[in-house]
Amino acid sequence: MSLVEFLLSLGTTCRITRFLTKDTLAAGFRSWVAGRFGDDSKPASLVGCSWCSSIWVASATALFAHWAGGTTGFQITATALSLSYLAGLASRWLD
Repeated sequence: MSLVEFLLSLGTTCRITRFLTKDTLAAGFRSWVAGRFGDDSKPASLVGCSWCSSIWVASATALFAHWAGGTTGFQITATALSLSYLAGLASRWLD
């Protein structure tokens, strides 16, 4: 894996993890999981805890980067997700 693929994978992992565990658009999914399995369940922890979910997101991202890292599709998607994450961080500091 090249340095560029690694950095894009890092940004992708950060953005997907943030979306899953914190973003408003995924709140319904987190509520559904908590309702289905209980607030204190392992599945609820998985979708509500960044540390808990990031290992799984990182594993999937690393496998995908290994398989398709050199393709244009991976690079465009991973770049968009990475830029989205960085824009979110920047907006916190600038606002």
